[in-house]
Amino acid sequence: MSDEMPRRQGRGARQNLPNQYERLHIDVDPGALDEEERRSVETIFFRDPSESILSKNESPDVPFTYSLNPYRGCEHGCPYCYARPTHEYWGLSAGLDFESKIFVKEDAPRLLSERLQQKTWTPQGVALSGNTDPYQPVERELEITRSCLEVFLRHRNPVSIVTKSGLIRRDTDLLGEMAERNLVNVAVSLTSVNDELAGKLEPRAARPSLRLRVIDELTDAGVPVSILVAPLIPGLNDEEIPKILEAAADRGAQSASYVLLRLPGRVKDIFIDWIEDHFPERKSRILGRLRQLREGKLNETAFGRRMRGEGEWAQVLRQLFRSARVNNDLDRGRPSLSTHHFRRLPGGQRSLFDE
Repeated sequence: MSDEMPRRQGRGARQNLPNQYERLHIDVDPGALDEEERRSVETIFFRDPSESILSKNESPDVPFTYSLNPYRGCEHGCPYCYARPTHEYWGLSAGLDFESKIFVKEDAPRLLSERLQQKTWTPQGVALSGNTDPYQPVERELEITRSCLEVFLRHRNPVSIVTKSGLIRRDTDLLGEMAERNLVNVAVSLTSVNDELAGKLEPRAARPSLRLRVIDELTDAGVPVSILVAPLIPGLNDEEIPKILEAAADRGAQSASYVLLRLPGRVKDIFIDWIEDHFPERKSRILGRLRQLREGKLNETAFGRRMRGEGEWAQVLRQLFRSARVNNDLDRGRPSLSTHHFRRLPGGQRSLFDE
């Protein structure tokens, strides 16, 4: 039996909220779906017709210029996901649609190879994710992410991966070979070490116990691993910071960072609804703390502030995280990746003399 969670695990959103770009909205059931109904929502996959695969980042808050997302939408179903509003560009909802209607970029490996072959491409690190997890459940069958890794390896172009899935262990062979040339690092998203909390917060993602095994196994294979506490939710998982960092360090993680909860667009309504469903007794505390961090607002869009917050509570969280990081020797930072191995292949094909 697979140690990934079954596909029928619960959903994060309880309903489909109206699309802000659509004038009409049909609400068959004005009330939120119960757990049984959410479990019965089928996941439907669509072919993504994108003709380019690398997205250019314009935000100074993130440490990469280009990212690659093999999938639009994410079956993990995290109610806090900042990528949810992107589904509205397709005429869908940021709610259940985002986690049950997944767009698949089947041509991603070919498009990536063509881009890396272009003389205009400057060798540099590419973030494999950025919006949605590259190792969500359907990747087990489609292997699009694995095929993209094979392209990165053939071209010797460095890549950084962020995931909360145990499926990444399948690709340990490729990642280990890339690590030998300093071409890869992995960040495991770890928001809790409590399997019960994670089961509610990230319903179709791997449980923390499996993510810790990911850190252990990748480290043993020579792959540099960091952890990303994202999001850090004041009043919910901030009290776990020392435990999370200690558990990750014990498994071999080299560094740790965090991102404060963001609630853009419809994510605010989805997340508040989730709190009312699972932790109604904490609602005032969570939202109150978040407003303290955001100068009275629940969301901040300004660069430089949206990831960390402002004010006294932001300082408290920074100090708590910094202390836990130092205490667990997780302040070494992520290693810089190498670009001097990069190569373009004759005719765009794999070299017969590939080592």
